[in-house]
Amino acid sequence: MATNFRTNSSSCVTDLIRVSSQNPYAKPKFNCFSSKRFLRIPLASKQLGGLRTASMSSTSKGQSEEGLTYKDAGVDIDAGSELVRRIAKMAPGIGGFGGLFPLGDSYLVAGTDGVGTKLKLAFETGIHDTIGIDLVAMSVNDIVTSGAKPLFFLDYYATSHLDVDLAEKARLFCVIKGIVDGCQQSDCALLGGETAEMPDFYADGEYDLSGFAVGIVKKDSVINGKNIEVGDVLIGLPSSGVHSNGFSLVRRVLARSGLSLKDQLPGETVTLGEALMAPTVIYVKQVLDFVSKGGVKGIAHVTGGGFTDNIPRVFPQGLGAVIYKDSWLVPPVFTWIQQAGRIDDAEMRRTFNMGIGMVLVVSQEAALRILGDARGAYTAYCIGEVVSGNGVSYQ
Repeated sequence: MATNFRTNSSSCVTDLIRVSSQNPYAKPKFNCFSSKRFLRIPLASKQLGGLRTASMSSTSKGQSEEGLTYKDAGVDIDAGSELVRRIAKMAPGIGGFGGLFPLGDSYLVAGTDGVGTKLKLAFETGIHDTIGIDLVAMSVNDIVTSGAKPLFFLDYYATSHLDVDLAEKARLFCVIKGIVDGCQQSDCALLGGETAEMPDFYADGEYDLSGFAVGIVKKDSVINGKNIEVGDVLIGLPSSGVHSNGFSLVRRVLARSGLSLKDQLPGETVTLGEALMAPTVIYVKQVLDFVSKGGVKGIAHVTGGGFTDNIPRVFPQGLGAVIYKDSWLVPPVFTWIQQAGRIDDAEMRRTFNMGIGMVLVVSQEAALRILGDARGAYTAYCIGEVVSGNGVSYQ
């Protein structure tokens, strides 16, 4: 295996693609609440501005085809959780969104991830210039949940062979462009990376990616959820779509639907390929701004496991959350996934982000400020509250 360490990859890229940090579907919305109880603004109908609410029906009369699940598609979330529990016995302390390492009066916070089988769609659509954004996003969004500012990022790109073929070079440099763009969006340095040539390991024209991010936070400023209490508010920040989780199920749904990635997303002006390949939102600058103003007690990056598994990760024992199902707008791509795959609500919520990519647990005072400052500048939703108990329930 031949490798090389890219110490200055960004210098090779001059024509960066556009920043894709905004949700292409959602429109600004302000949810008001009193000092005692949140008042969710009711939607006039199940469709608003071309978007559906989170209350969706997955079956209808006369449909005999069984609904798909993530496990049907080959991904067992329960098995993954059990594996983490077993590893934790050998390495106590793991299981958070990022790993904390003490350094003087600060913690270094590290995270690593890939983009999963979203790569399969990149191969099929030929869209390679945003998959690097996804790669950066998956790691920096994890470490910012501790309140850490990302410092640097490293990438790993592996393929069966590298040669002088122009298509291969174009593909690689498109991926690197996206990584550079993602680093710029999260204000961190692309410190280096490795390119691995592994003959006979990957199919021709395919590659794999992984990334690693390191950030820093003062010990007295770390966000760890310990101060969360009943009555705190859940603020949801919108996603751009599926982001980078659940694509094994998405691909199974696509196969069942009979549609191709070139077909139009039903009821919308974009193709399925464009909707599904929308790059993951990088929340770093926005979240750190909220944190700097105080009142943020816990942060959950909604990835694999969806709402059901990720939100409880930030709660102390004995606390859970009630999610207001109709309090945000769900991108149309999720409606299509659910209907085409006959997927029930619980499975959707445990697999996908459903239009909310990051959840902040904040005091009521901070919620007032965050929602009040939005007013068209950004989109944020009051999506629930902290209650006694465990896990997540929906109402």
